[in-house]
Amino acid sequence: MMMLRQTSRKAYLGLQASPLGLGRRLYHENVIDHFENPRNVGSFNRNDPNVGTGLVGAPACGDLMSLQIKVDDSGQIIDTRFKTFGCGSAIASSSVASEWIKGKTLDEVMTIKNAEIAKHLRLPPVKLHCSMLAEDAIKSAVRDYKEKQAKTNAAAAEETVKA
Repeated sequence: MMMLRQTSRKAYLGLQASPLGLGRRLYHENVIDHFENPRNVGSFNRNDPNVGTGLVGAPACGDLMSLQIKVDDSGQIIDTRFKTFGCGSAIASSSVASEWIKGKTLDEVMTIKNAEIAKHLRLPPVKLHCSMLAEDAIKSAVRDYKEKQAKTNAAAAEETVKA
């Protein structure tokens, strides 16, 4: 049973040996590291006003990515979580994005581009959509956070007017 699991895992990662006995490596070690040891996996309470949630997907390949940011009062991202349903490259892209945005301001994370993530992971061209999803998830999470803050501030202003 263990042999089957290892063989399946290696095939999934593109590490399956060829019939000639020569190893084949389709993914860079950075992808494998973030796939096997993903960082910041999990979720926050969506209803927390200090949490922004970005949910994006790629219908063509079936990847689905949820990235959440927790922001302090100064606009700095203090924590992040993600959940990804998809291939190893999608999981690795989410993991890298979650690491890169922690400790940065909202404006700083909006400058992160998919090309940077793809370059860091050395994604093959057929997997570039995974890094694009990660960039979209970051932007979506920031947008969600800002919308929540606008609603919270509007409600607080309305309460002040009533008082």
